Amino acid sequence: MKGGFVVIGINFLLWSSRLEAGHAPVLTALHEIGYGGIEVPFFKGSAADARAAGQMVRAAGMQPAMIGLLPDPDRNPLSDDAAIAQRGRDHLFWLIEMAQEMGARLIAGPFTQPLGQFSGRGITPAEWARMVAAHRAMAERAGHDLRLAVEPLNRFECYALNTAADAARLVTEVGCPNYGYLYDTFHAHIEEANPTLALIETLPAVAHFHVSENHRGTPGKGHAAIRPALMALKASGYEHWISVEAFGLALPELSAATRIWRRMFDDELALAAEAFALIRSQMDP
Repeated sequence: MKGGFVVIGINFLLWSSRLEAGHAPVLTALHEIGYGGIEVPFFKGSAADARAAGQMVRAAGMQPAMIGLLPDPDRNPLSDDAAIAQRGRDHLFWLIEMAQEMGARLIAGPFTQPLGQFSGRGITPAEWARMVAAHRAMAERAGHDLRLAVEPLNRFECYALNTAADAARLVTEVGCPNYGYLYDTFHAHIEEANPTLALIETLPAVAHFHVSENHRGTPGKGHAAIRPALMALKASGYEHWISVEAFGLALPELSAATRIWRRMFDDELALAAEAFALIRSQMDP
């Protein structure tokens, strides 16, 4: 953040699920707005792809962070099928390798379970134990120079981790200093009785923060509790990323999970500029 104490970033899923050379003008425009970081979605690809993405972000004058998830039911560390669970853990380790190739200092995202996969019930004690063990192994593999921020999602997108309280419990049980959780104002708007209080009560466990509106469009133009949450971060002395997450129609492969069927804004860069101004207005001294 220019003139402040945290990095203001933006999730590149607003444009694409893959950062490529043709996106360089978008990165330049985002840096000109004032952004200091780009959340790079990296769901598949090679080490060379990861290095190229990181180089693009740095060449534009910003820092890369990596967004990772579990892409399919065949790679699920919660599974009671040992082979599926192992493939899930292997994918978590692959995320670490790709982030290191990218030069990212952070992996954030819903890497608890495959998106949109449901069991018809809540998470079981056995699944919870497997999640804790897999994430502890991931954090230990990552080392102190790479921070992990697991994201609780709303109950319509996953069943394994939905609330701030459960995310904070997971952070405690994993017990690694480089492991925290990602608080997202969109998901909190759905799951929490009092989103701001849920944030305040779990602030020590928060390692990353998403500004996201209730309709997934321009932050500040809906009724998610964004401003109170930013005020709580400022009062706490929060020092990690604050990142904008919004979705348009550029990602048909994610529409089934994110339920984005209609466009909620006119222009991506205009959304980015308005969101940046909102964050600065709340976080500047």
